[in-house]
Amino acid sequence: MDFRFTDDQLSIQSIARDFAQKRIAPVAAKFDQSGEFPLENIQEMGQMGLMGIEVPAEYGGAGMDPVSYALAMIEVAAADAAHSTIMSVNNSLFCNGILTHGSEEQKHTYVKAIASGEAIGAYALTEPQSGSDASNMHTRAVKSADGSHYVINGKKSWITSGPVARYIVLFAITKPGIGARGVSAFIIDTEAEGFHRGKTEPKLGIRASATCEIEFTDYKCPTANLLGNEGEGFKIAMGVLDAGRIGIASQAVGIARAAYDATLEWVRERKAFGQPIGSFQMTQAKIADMKCKLDAATLLTLRAAWTKGEAAKNGGRFGAEASMAKLVASEAAMWITHQAVQIHGGMGYSKEMPLERYFRDAKITEIYEGTSEIQRMVIARGETGLR
Repeated sequence: MDFRFTDDQLSIQSIARDFAQKRIAPVAAKFDQSGEFPLENIQEMGQMGLMGIEVPAEYGGAGMDPVSYALAMIEVAAADAAHSTIMSVNNSLFCNGILTHGSEEQKHTYVKAIASGEAIGAYALTEPQSGSDASNMHTRAVKSADGSHYVINGKKSWITSGPVARYIVLFAITKPGIGARGVSAFIIDTEAEGFHRGKTEPKLGIRASATCEIEFTDYKCPTANLLGNEGEGFKIAMGVLDAGRIGIASQAVGIARAAYDATLEWVRERKAFGQPIGSFQMTQAKIADMKCKLDAATLLTLRAAWTKGEAAKNGGRFGAEASMAKLVASEAAMWITHQAVQIHGGMGYSKEMPLERYFRDAKITEIYEGTSEIQRMVIARGETGLR
């Protein structure tokens, strides 16, 4: 088994790390406190290719592989999870679905704008009454009599980048009464009449990643903006979430690594009872467990990314690997940041250090792109063949 990275993979990792440490890390606390969207940084990341790492160059991206994306995501998340959330949505949730199911015109028009950093993308699946039960949606899209457009009405909630997105991949019911088979996907231009944004959500963590409700009131979506065919929306949504879970696993690894690195430095320098606290057996046990969980999460995440790349070449699937990576990495991030705060004591609880931010940011990785409970269900059903 070859664990070596290619020169291209190492190059994008280095580029992402350099930008993250020089441009993102110094302002992360400020953006966390204000909740302001880091538009300038995101636009620059787009110009560097970080907003469309797996997007072919002809559509404005870097044309690289899933492992390159995971490595870059880890570096950005280690500096600030909010920046990596925006990066994940643009790469995995918006661009991925259109690249896989969109027409050439859709790819050139919408993917290019997002991958290059010219605009922000979003993904609208969740509704107030349907989170994990994604097929239980109420948003309706009714085709006009002349077939030129769909009239969309409904509300979506917890839309990451919703307050600033120019384009959104939306899922709505086109054939009611048949469950998931009646869901279709659309590309939405938020500047068109009938689109409304709700209040920005006051979140616990990833505060610089803007999130809001969106609402459609007799919104006219051109038929040309149907993504794939009618009735394929739920399949598209689930496929996109598989890719998204690799992004969130990478984010979780980045958060966990940042907390672990800060803790290593702390236990070497902080003294109690006349010696570094890292020399105490109980602290050493925590460090050992943190390291094991971090490496396990990293390896599962890179395996999922590699499997995704192989699936693209050979027509295979990678959903189980993505779910395992997301489950293990998110729970590792939550556990490692918890231990990091504990080891830092009072300073871990203070906003003077980034540990409390890592702790707050880690929690969301256990929730979005499918909760830990959903990941366990996906993994178990795949293993047993039972539903």
